[in-house]
Amino acid sequence: MSNHLTNRPKKNEYNPYYETYIGLVPTENILEHLEITKLATGAYLQSIPADKWDFRYAEGKWSLKESWIHVLDTERIFAYRALRISRGDATPLSGFDQNEYVPFYNANHRTAASIIEEYEAVRMATISLLKNIDNAALRRLGTASDSPISVRALAYMIAGHELHHLNLTRERYGVIE
Repeated sequence: MSNHLTNRPKKNEYNPYYETYIGLVPTENILEHLEITKLATGAYLQSIPADKWDFRYAEGKWSLKESWIHVLDTERIFAYRALRISRGDATPLSGFDQNEYVPFYNANHRTAASIIEEYEAVRMATISLLKNIDNAALRRLGTASDSPISVRALAYMIAGHELHHLNLTRERYGVIE
């Protein structure tokens, strides 16, 4: 079974809050985008100097390690939602408070290499999942965080959320390629 994930989600497939992420995605072919960014983001993260990973751009803000572990957690949660909805599970899925997760990251005990390795594994799992969801399931609507959401919107949200954090890494953490 194969799909192409080549159509952007319609506005009724997601909460307007997520337009911030979906609007960042520059392509119609989201699966190809996820495959390309797996390589590009992995290389970019590997190029970040060691001293930047513990940097916080302001008091009370996440370190770069925390920021990228958050990206991983969010991708996993969005992919989990995509799995459940694609399989016809109509159970409303709860939201999550990203700030509540940070104390449990143990980011100070993580190496950049371990975060990059995890990034690549999570992305491969996401790609594998999405490759094998048929076109009807991609358009299937479920409920997450009290709003309708489609599987394809979740795919775009994964990609856009990563792009958002790449922009933050460049702009706020000063990591220029």
